[in-house]
Amino acid sequence: MEFLSSFPAPASPKRIAVIGVGPAGLAALKAISDAPNFKAGIWTVTAFEPREQVGGVWNPAPPTDDPPLTPLYDSLTTNIPHPIMAYTSFSFPPSTLLFPPAHIVQNYLVAFSDHFDLRQYVQFNTRVTNLWWDGLCWKLVTDQQAQPEDFDFVVVSNGHYRKPYYPPVPGLQSWIDAKKISHSSWYRRPSDLGQVVLVVGAGPSGHDISEEIQSTAQTVIRSMTGAPPNTEGKIKIRGRVNEFLPDGQVRFEDGLVEGGIDFCILATGYEMSFPFMSPSELIPDFPPPCPPLPSHLYNSTFSVFPLAKHVFPVQKDYPPSTIAFLGLPIRVAPFPAMEAQAQAALRVFAHPEALNLTEESVDIITHYETVGKRIPGSPVTHRDIIKNYHKFTDREQFDYRDQLYEFASREEGGPAPMKVPGWIIEAYEEKGPLRRIWQQIVRDGKGEETVKGVGEGGIHEWEDLIGKLLDRSRTEERSRL
Repeated sequence: MEFLSSFPAPASPKRIAVIGVGPAGLAALKAISDAPNFKAGIWTVTAFEPREQVGGVWNPAPPTDDPPLTPLYDSLTTNIPHPIMAYTSFSFPPSTLLFPPAHIVQNYLVAFSDHFDLRQYVQFNTRVTNLWWDGLCWKLVTDQQAQPEDFDFVVVSNGHYRKPYYPPVPGLQSWIDAKKISHSSWYRRPSDLGQVVLVVGAGPSGHDISEEIQSTAQTVIRSMTGAPPNTEGKIKIRGRVNEFLPDGQVRFEDGLVEGGIDFCILATGYEMSFPFMSPSELIPDFPPPCPPLPSHLYNSTFSVFPLAKHVFPVQKDYPPSTIAFLGLPIRVAPFPAMEAQAQAALRVFAHPEALNLTEESVDIITHYETVGKRIPGSPVTHRDIIKNYHKFTDREQFDYRDQLYEFASREEGGPAPMKVPGWIIEAYEEKGPLRRIWQQIVRDGKGEETVKGVGEGGIHEWEDLIGKLLDRSRTEERSRL
């Protein structure tokens, strides 16, 4: 495979566009504003945000748009502790609840933006409608200006929690037409949807909605791929839905049929969507089987492929060193991962030669093969791998971050790269037991008391608290054995 190796250099100062100012876009703006090239006037930056405020998915909105501007439901809290979730450059305030509600996260992002004075670079209420490479630079059009602007570099940070994913299940459309089904992106709080409600999805939102909807439904059927049939109070656990049948019936993967279902909520996730990019820059399809790597960039809606470091497009249609996709990895602590990606992106923008496409191509194939080996079942197909390409294991995400830190700081005589602290790794790997202990503390009415003053002396106080809670979790677990 051949890649374009040299392009005409645009005139200085070089312009950077940031598309979207959610957590990834904020990480990019912070990194850019700190960069020596920006401070020296070699770079300028303009960010484009379609909404009136920073925050992206964390910025609340009613479920009136189609699809909704955000899928935030009223009771949402984080599923990882905020000391693990936070940017490394900015902590949550002292005394913040360990697993904060969504509005606290949004306040944090606004505070991050204000603390580092990032809002000055943002054009709010401005949606990017078209982006393409013209052979010399990136052309960008917005809904506020029909004439394209020229940019030398682009950071794509528009998030991937906007376009609902509807699984290709037979009979689904007939339920949609009958208004018996809704995606969880419209869900905000429990309402009377009938006596029997089906919730499809094994993720955090599927769990939360299943728990909440018990307050209005007599029976909640929760569908999770591969789950054996089980009943826990009002909740029936069932496997993957294989077919939506007439008259409120559903057939599951093991052949079991449940009837009398009044309504279904699909907590089935979201598609990766970049509506401003044309097929010339990003082909909307699954890539061909590999190796070898394809010569173009593909969006399967599950992943963008092939990307070096899950960030830089390895293809021949435009310089891979001129555009960076941030925030695509799944099942990671997102804010610090985006922060590390942004730092790596700026190194490549400043030093295109740092991106060794031969080595990166080998790494992409290696990760492709690794993903294939950890998918259960047989045979594992190319489509299976592409669907799971951006999904990380717990430990893998921290190795990835360390690699990004090392890459971003690889300069002669530069400081030693950051490394993810061991207590962060442990707390993430034990986030399930940690959250259960925390939920018990909240039920006992001791949440605010437990975190009062924690963090005033520094991040080590959160490390100490998390260590104590994990010790308590392990003690309680041993007592149950």
